[in-house]
Amino acid sequence: MGYESVTFPEESVFLVTGGAGFIGSNLCEVLLARGHRVRCLDNLSTGHLKHVKLFSGHENYEFMEGDIRSFDTCMAACEGVDYVLHQAAWGSVPRSMDMPLEYSEINVQGTLHLLEAARRQGVRKFVYASSSSVYGDEPRLPKIEGTEGDVLSPYALTKRMDEEWAKLYTRLYGLDTYGMRYFNVFGKRQDPNGVYAAVIPKFVHQLLHGEAPTIHGDGTQSRDFTFIENVIEANLKACAASHEAAGEVYNIACGERKTLLELYEVLSKALGVSIAPRFDGKRPGDVPHSHADIRKAKLMLGYDPDYDFHHGIQEAIDWYRAQEGQNTDCKK
Repeated sequence: MGYESVTFPEESVFLVTGGAGFIGSNLCEVLLARGHRVRCLDNLSTGHLKHVKLFSGHENYEFMEGDIRSFDTCMAACEGVDYVLHQAAWGSVPRSMDMPLEYSEINVQGTLHLLEAARRQGVRKFVYASSSSVYGDEPRLPKIEGTEGDVLSPYALTKRMDEEWAKLYTRLYGLDTYGMRYFNVFGKRQDPNGVYAAVIPKFVHQLLHGEAPTIHGDGTQSRDFTFIENVIEANLKACAASHEAAGEVYNIACGERKTLLELYEVLSKALGVSIAPRFDGKRPGDVPHSHADIRKAKLMLGYDPDYDFHHGIQEAIDWYRAQEGQNTDCKK
């Protein structure tokens, strides 16, 4: 793995906020396997207790049920912590269109609480989840840090505000912050259920059950789909990065893009199914194309993703198939 060479002092303590979620639980798993102490903070609003139970017997794992909207909770969570991996947030562009107040409270105020708590508690590094959605209506491809357009959703705005707060904390207070602009992350433990489920787990789940997935728009919109292992690498390398790399944001992706129609074809072929998709109207707030330039992350963080799209898709499909109890004889 690209993060195997990354080392930290013995007895290092990591706080993973949103540690019961998709990305957070994968980070917890890797950190525990490497011998580190891990504190998971999650209010279980979108995370899952089953992800906590995966590690609840581990001597180096501590689960703290709490909400980042409480500053006292954030202070307690950051006590004695060396590294913060802040993944707690509400995702989903469509849901943010309906719930802008909640998104501001959780994604912005919650992040500010954690930044201040990390500063007061002497945290060494603060790595946080941002999003490719911050590029908004900027049409140029690939997306390059510093060439953002107008945001298209409340979710995107919350992530851009998080970036500005983090940069300010580095400049004013010397807290080393590193923003991870994730591009359509996928992999094991990503929930396929619910109205706001991400496209890959949702498509896989539906195809495994012989259902026709819905593609919003005409399917020509493209995404830089990024396997979870690449995201783990980026987070760990950010924790080991220099102070000179702090106060910046970084595209975390594969540096390639696939249209939804291409994705659908790859998934159908890998699953051995042939089901025509349904098409529906374009969703408001959606960015038409995302394709990352990852040169800055390579240069400043040493980010060098091991998994391309096809390698990651196959591993993800294998995991979902195992979870579904399916075999290669899925419905045609």
